[in-house]
Amino acid sequence: MKKEIRLLGIDDAPFDKFKDKKTLILGVFFRGGDSIDGVLSEVVEIDGTDSSDKIIRMVKKSKFYSQLRAIMLKGIAMGGFNLIDIEKVSKKTKIPVIVVMRRLPDQKRIARILTKLGKKRRVNLMEKAGKINKAGILYIQYSGTTLAKAKEIVKISCTRSNIPEPIRVAHLMASGVKLGQSRGKV
Repeated sequence: MKKEIRLLGIDDAPFDKFKDKKTLILGVFFRGGDSIDGVLSEVVEIDGTDSSDKIIRMVKKSKFYSQLRAIMLKGIAMGGFNLIDIEKVSKKTKIPVIVVMRRLPDQKRIARILTKLGKKRRVNLMEKAGKINKAGILYIQYSGTTLAKAKEIVKISCTRSNIPEPIRVAHLMASGVKLGQSRGKV
């Protein structure tokens, strides 16, 4: 696999769950883990159901769409419990999707919370995303590729941190736009 593979990292901006109804999601195009080629943005509903469709639209309208080889997400949700159907995103864009997590999420706890909130259908999206796999010190889920290729993409893109550079920079930019300066761990 080429080291300069064109990747898109997506993260959401911080938000106030008591005041905000929507939040910014920001995508950063990278060549491997070395250089930025562009930025995309969209807005999703907090705890809504529009994140998958917004990501698909954002990716397809990009000038880099034909060159994009993988979409990397920081977690399976944007804007609180706005869960992403990674299989749908991969199928509709024809691009592999890799979800990257620092820690293994407590899926049983999350499922209980979603059920209590009347959002049982979203538990199905968590299950549909597939098994969570170890990739070095990170955890990943993927769709539209193999585990070996997903791990290779993560390894290629982790150049300045343990987190893939496209996701790390998307996080920094999204928090900087929302808060006036970047903060927090990716």
